[in-house]
Amino acid sequence: MNEMQLKYGCNPNQKPSRVYMEDGSELPIEVLNGKPGYINLLDAFNGWQLVKELKKATGFCAATSFKHVSPAGAAVGLPLSDTLKKIYWVDDLELSPLACAYARARGADRMSSYGDFIALSDVCDVPTAKMIQREVSDGVIAPGYTDEALEILKSKRKGTYNIIKIDEAYQPAPIETKQVYGVSFEQGRNELPIDNALLENVVTNNKDIPEEKKRDLLISLIVLKYTQSNSVCYVKDGQAVGIGAGQQSRIHCTRLAGNKADNWWLRQSPQVLGLEFMDDIRRADRDNAIDVYMSPDEYMDVLQDGEWQKIFKTKPAIFTAEEKKAWLAKNTGVCLGSDAFFPFGDNIERAHKSGVQYIAQPGGSIRDDNVIDTCNKYNIAMAFTGIRLFHH
Repeated sequence: MNEMQLKYGCNPNQKPSRVYMEDGSELPIEVLNGKPGYINLLDAFNGWQLVKELKKATGFCAATSFKHVSPAGAAVGLPLSDTLKKIYWVDDLELSPLACAYARARGADRMSSYGDFIALSDVCDVPTAKMIQREVSDGVIAPGYTDEALEILKSKRKGTYNIIKIDEAYQPAPIETKQVYGVSFEQGRNELPIDNALLENVVTNNKDIPEEKKRDLLISLIVLKYTQSNSVCYVKDGQAVGIGAGQQSRIHCTRLAGNKADNWWLRQSPQVLGLEFMDDIRRADRDNAIDVYMSPDEYMDVLQDGEWQKIFKTKPAIFTAEEKKAWLAKNTGVCLGSDAFFPFGDNIERAHKSGVQYIAQPGGSIRDDNVIDTCNKYNIAMAFTGIRLFHH
């Protein structure tokens, strides 16, 4: 099959819609279940490229949670601590390496991942399928599925869940094209390898970047490669913990991603881990409740309205600003990648507040000296990669 008709394009009024191979060759995908749409396929193809590259760069299986043509989370299959199992709501499941990868990808920003499209680097196994089964998701793409995993996934969304198998050996043409306003654009595919060679030019006084931190920096750069620019990505222990995408200002991007990274870390605090939810509350509502609990103004409204009684078994104490600051200070060793240079040292100041100690960015700003000096102020190690990773 070299063509697939779609229900509509980006929006319901955009008809007709299809995907096809201009050279007449077969599409590299097989739809095993469901009927994916235009945006689903954009997320699927971008997500597949991301996890394929993550696996190649790190040697670990990988997963990503894609939303609106940018990753909400991405990770490799490292084991989960008991704390991470709890905050990702998977402490009752059997966990394979691939399931760990998806738990990390989904768990970094669960609110953004609601209704995601999943990409897996390896054949989907039963533990991963069981995890996906109970999450709100639009579909999954992988190089294959075990028989039992496929049957589990087919049961989602009353049998309409989108399941796509991609040809692992497929290689796209080296030149890619697209149309905007009737005008054709053409460029060479971004096939630049993301590897340790990009991290050799360490420009700060601190030049020590341990191997596991190099791995995390590579993860950040690969995530950025498939994220709508402007983008910044915070990574810790094999997973993206904060992604800021598509902001017009670099500092706003750094703040957005940093706030997400902070929320991820705050979810591991004793205050949040100690929350006791009503037995019948849904998973998504738990995620929303935690987000409200960590927002002082919103939580005060919940307390005043008495709404907390519908969510929690006991009335949680307010998570004070002092308590949050003390807990956030414990987060260290975070890595950060940027898809373009940092124009000012304020980005480093913000990153430092979220525990960043290692940075990879292109360099090339007229204020590189200021950025380097700010890193030296906090003993941050920073590598200039010399490459930009814009994705549109």
